[in-house]
Amino acid sequence: MAKNDTPTIIKKYANRRLYNTGTSTYVTLEDLAQMVKGGEDFIVHDAKSGEEITRSVLTQIIFEQEGKGQNLLPVTFLRQLIRFYGDSMQTLVPGYLEQSIASLTREQEKFRQTMTHTFGGTGLEAMEEQVRRNAEMFEKAMRMFIPFAAGETGEGAPKPAEAPEARSADIDGLKEQIEAMQRRLDKLGAEKA
Repeated sequence: MAKNDTPTIIKKYANRRLYNTGTSTYVTLEDLAQMVKGGEDFIVHDAKSGEEITRSVLTQIIFEQEGKGQNLLPVTFLRQLIRFYGDSMQTLVPGYLEQSIASLTREQEKFRQTMTHTFGGTGLEAMEEQVRRNAEMFEKAMRMFIPFAAGETGEGAPKPAEAPEARSADIDGLKEQIEAMQRRLDKLGAEKA
């Protein structure tokens, strides 16, 4: 569904059914959650009284998500939030929370861009590949110290005559990888600062 500037009107009936006037279909709380995730704006009205009840429906969506074990809100946060009701700070809390979540969203996007830029393509796959290569190098290094452990005489076990050269090459390779990772970390730290 194409996004537009006008929010979709959702009507909530006494039987707790939700009706999307934009698509002329009944929807569930899960459908509304997907609309939110997709960036589609909507307003919920009580069908009988006409009262806007968007806040309570959004709260209900959060309640259901938390009930599914997708715990996003820490207990201490929830308790503190309850304490703000009726407190003199109550009027400041909504604005503060809006600014905080907007800041978190911006930082999340910056982090994704940094990971993509630093590691290229999909950052997670590149990082997993680097971890795999590091594990292989570590395994080779360990074999150099115990070359014939557990009867190993196959590939990767240095022969006594060539052990010093192989060890030197593997150690140099490890040093290069460590230096490359350090440069990436320094670059990532500089971009974040």
